[in-house]
Amino acid sequence: MRPSGSRVLAPLACLALLTACGQVTQTALPEQPSATRTDRPAPDTPTSTAEVDVQRDGIEPAIVTAVRFAGHDTYDRLVIDLKGKVPGYSVQWVDEFVEDGSGKPMDVSGGAYLQVTLFPANAHDANGKPTWNGGPVFATGLLNLTDVVRTGDFEGRVGIGLVLARKAAFQVKEQGGPSRLIIDVAH
Repeated sequence: MRPSGSRVLAPLACLALLTACGQVTQTALPEQPSATRTDRPAPDTPTSTAEVDVQRDGIEPAIVTAVRFAGHDTYDRLVIDLKGKVPGYSVQWVDEFVEDGSGKPMDVSGGAYLQVTLFPANAHDANGKPTWNGGPVFATGLLNLTDVVRTGDFEGRVGIGLVLARKAAFQVKEQGGPSRLIIDVAH
């Protein structure tokens, strides 16, 4: 026996009605375990904005011989070249840069300011001749570290300011042979 026309049309009508309502698709995927996530920072990328203070007493003042900077994939790097041992240092967030000794504000603008102070250290030789030439402001052309500022060389303390486009995580590293202090700032 052949089905009548109404029996054939009823299932087709239901199918047409379901198709007209749209398709149902699953748009959310199950959560992946945290151990397999890939949103971790790249190696060597700074991850902290905490200030740093390292004390070193009883050492001869280091001499700042140069300050260099370069951009990397995820951070900008500042290298302070030193003659002698790495001295004590502090790296802290400030509202503005001021000239050591006079306290006069320095005319630089940015989104954040990171002050590096080396002690005991000098940026001049025994005759008073500067050992770190140029400045006081060095434009970098980098992504976050826009300028480097010599804020002072006064009474055994050398000040170096990092003008940043925005406040970001940083890390400080010491290296020897020759001595260097390295500050990496995330983009």
